[in-house]
Amino acid sequence: MNNPEHDDRAQMLLATGVVLMMSLLSMAIYGVKMAGLNFHDDSTGNATLTASKEVVDALPTLCRERSLIWYGEGISEVESVELAMDSLHDDVLHHGEIRGVELKLLDISVTDNNGTIQVSAQLGSADRSTMMSQLITFNLDLDQI
Repeated sequence: MNNPEHDDRAQMLLATGVVLMMSLLSMAIYGVKMAGLNFHDDSTGNATLTASKEVVDALPTLCRERSLIWYGEGISEVESVELAMDSLHDDVLHHGEIRGVELKLLDISVTDNNGTIQVSAQLGSADRSTMMSQLITFNLDLDQI
C-alpha cells in the first residue's frame, strides 16, 4: 500500500515551501518599496534646483574629459564635443531618474568660434511640483581638447 511512486507527500511539501518562499519574497519587495516611497521627495522642495545645479556644475568638466577621449581617437574637435554632449544627455536623464527629477538637455549646439568651441544647451528639469528651464553655455579652448 505504501508505494513510493504514488506518494505525493514530498511534492506537496516542496510546493508548500515554494509558495511560502514566494510569499516572503513578495512581502520583502513590498516592504522595500514602502520604505523607499519618500526617497525622491525632498521635504524642502528644492530637488529640482539641487539636481539642476549638479548638472550645471559638472557639465563643462565632463564634456571636456569625454571630448578628450574621442579626440584622442582621431575625431575632430567639434565632432568629439558633439559626441560628448550626446553621451552626457543620456547620463543627465539617468541622473534625474536616480534623483526623482526629470532632467533633459535640449537644443544642444556646438560651434567653433575662432579656436574656441562654444557649447550651449537648454536644461529642462521638473519634479512633482516644480518645472524650470535654464540655458547652459560654456566654452572649451581647442588647446584643452
